[in-house]
Amino acid sequence: MGNCCQYMGPQKNTYVRVSLPAVCFVWQIAMVILFGVFIRYDKESDTHWVEHKKHENLTDLDNDFYFRYPSFQDVHVMIFVGFGFLMTFLKRYSYGGVGFNFLIASFGLQWALLMQGWFHSPDPATGKIYIGVESLINADFCCAGSLIAFGALLGKVSPVQTMVVTLFGFTLFAVEEYIILDLLHCRDAGGSMVIHCFGGYYGLAISWMLYRPNLHQSKNLHGSIYHSDLFAMIGTLFLWMFWPSFNSAITDHGDGQHRAAINTYIALASSVLTAVAISSLAHKKGKLDMVHIQNATLAGGVAMGTAAEFMITPYGALIVGFCMGIISTFGYLFITPFLEKYLKLQDTCGVHNLHAVPGMLGGFIGAIVAAAASTEVYSEEGLINTFDFEGKYANRGVGTQGGYQAAGTCVSIAFGLVGGALVGLILKFPIWGDPADDNCFDDEAYWELPEEEEDILPPVLEYNNHMINKQDIAESNFTMEET
Repeated sequence: MGNCCQYMGPQKNTYVRVSLPAVCFVWQIAMVILFGVFIRYDKESDTHWVEHKKHENLTDLDNDFYFRYPSFQDVHVMIFVGFGFLMTFLKRYSYGGVGFNFLIASFGLQWALLMQGWFHSPDPATGKIYIGVESLINADFCCAGSLIAFGALLGKVSPVQTMVVTLFGFTLFAVEEYIILDLLHCRDAGGSMVIHCFGGYYGLAISWMLYRPNLHQSKNLHGSIYHSDLFAMIGTLFLWMFWPSFNSAITDHGDGQHRAAINTYIALASSVLTAVAISSLAHKKGKLDMVHIQNATLAGGVAMGTAAEFMITPYGALIVGFCMGIISTFGYLFITPFLEKYLKLQDTCGVHNLHAVPGMLGGFIGAIVAAAASTEVYSEEGLINTFDFEGKYANRGVGTQGGYQAAGTCVSIAFGLVGGALVGLILKFPIWGDPADDNCFDDEAYWELPEEEEDILPPVLEYNNHMINKQDIAESNFTMEET
């Protein structure tokens, strides 16, 4: 529908001096009010911790902060540095990549604390939301979903539109997360389903609705240069190094977190080799494409998100990474051009190949591994602990759990596609200050840019001229002394 009925209206205007400040001020004031009404410190971050500690015979080391904070910091770096710099590959859109990533995450983490609190942990007696360090990690996870969606829209939307994408994206995320984790009781520690699959399809659906038939007018800027690709590789390396923390940050203390980090670490290493192999094979002279190295090397971490805490075994993690490196690189080589040519889907960062498909496959991998679980492999207590077979889920079998895991993946796809299509319809209205087709992928539309260096720097002096000047001064001093 988004591709059949193109809006024919006046020339687009990127003037956002009124709309952007209005959105930022109004929404931030709303956050202040909502936080004042609903948000409170939890027992481990409140001053009453001292009393609680004495009453329960605990020490400060029992405070969850000391266990979770290192993982929180790693995830936080991924959100602001990893995702931000990964989007700097466009030759004239580095400010937009890092800057709008910063804007999305800063607003989003506030909205996420509220949305996730309302759905997951409101106090039934007071209606308040009590937050601690794990709340911060979950808020960053929520940010990741909308940042993934932003990757599909990079360079084609205004900052006001990114805020709208964030507002609705976080709301949809909180609902689908509640359905998958609470109602279906799925396990998804690293978010293959909840984060990557949803975020990828959410962004793709919006991009499809906002299809630009004349985007070729900005073709000269829809690419990278040497140093922009190098900056994007910095983002890749931050994401690659910290992904074990991302997948293990909210797993159970002890073996669950330990196993999740190991499995992710191994899968990531495997995906690098196969991504490099396919990239080299695809070039007639065996050269590597930096697009593949920046993105497909991370696919193993995405696909390992759901099964990371399961007993998938180290060689199983290697197989997942091996396959994802191949699938993701093939996606960049063949699927992305196919989607743009035949389905009118313009995916700037290729989130289909790094997040949507690996996230979907990761969800189904988790379903298969869950269905194959046994007491011989997990032990009876280990099986109960890993899948949380307690309370009303005490009698759930592993086969049933696998079925629910697969259903959760389908829920994330549905929320991403339907929610993205609806948000895309909203963003089609000509009120958001988005760039024209010939003005995409250019920071100049929304950023004050410095003058080009060659216009402001003096000419470079001839090599070793400073030594000539030094010699002249020495001769002059010698002449004065003689006189």
